[in-house]
Amino acid sequence: MLTIHAADLLVSGDPRQAPMPGGAILVEGRAIASVGSYDELVAAHPTARVRRWPGLLTPGLLNPYGPELLEQAYHPDPREADALGTEPLTGEALATLAMTDTRWSASARRGVQRMLAHGTVAVAGCLRRTAVVDAVRRAGLTLEERFEAPVGPATLDPLAGRSLAEATLMPLLPYAGTAATFAVFDAPDAAALAERGAASCVATVVDGRLLYRRR
Repeated sequence: MLTIHAADLLVSGDPRQAPMPGGAILVEGRAIASVGSYDELVAAHPTARVRRWPGLLTPGLLNPYGPELLEQAYHPDPREADALGTEPLTGEALATLAMTDTRWSASARRGVQRMLAHGTVAVAGCLRRTAVVDAVRRAGLTLEERFEAPVGPATLDPLAGRSLAEATLMPLLPYAGTAATFAVFDAPDAAALAERGAASCVATVVDGRLLYRRR
């Protein structure tokens, strides 16, 4: 099935290409088939399904804090909110919990969903817990190498202290086999996105699958 994802502005992540007002991506299955203006793609593929998104469409983001967020933090279940709150628990608070592989797996699944809600499509760093690795892979995120520890406290926002170019996993290019992996943010341009942060994410698509959509 062909699907056209269109937004107010498209940033491909390729430094040779200027931001494209009214830009769109043609997705065929799991891959990018074409990148161009919405009008051009619709005219060339009139039977394609269309998803119109408000704001800025960008490549998917890489969060460099994989171990810190998924193996050194516990993401409480909403049913635990009264006792544990809603924010990730680390340090002494984490040490007081009786963590099992099952609990780590559930925490990782919730952590990954929070990452997807920030446009994250990959995490960097060495994950050592099998239950966590399985949870990440089943959710569709990829694991990337990390050659040095990232600066600053761990955060769910890949854009905290980093530019969009620095946080981009892979440019949106219509080369054979390029994965249809991208995010959409409630921001008119990259400058506004830097101010609002990745929490402004509207949708996250991985390998052509819509894994997150803000309600």
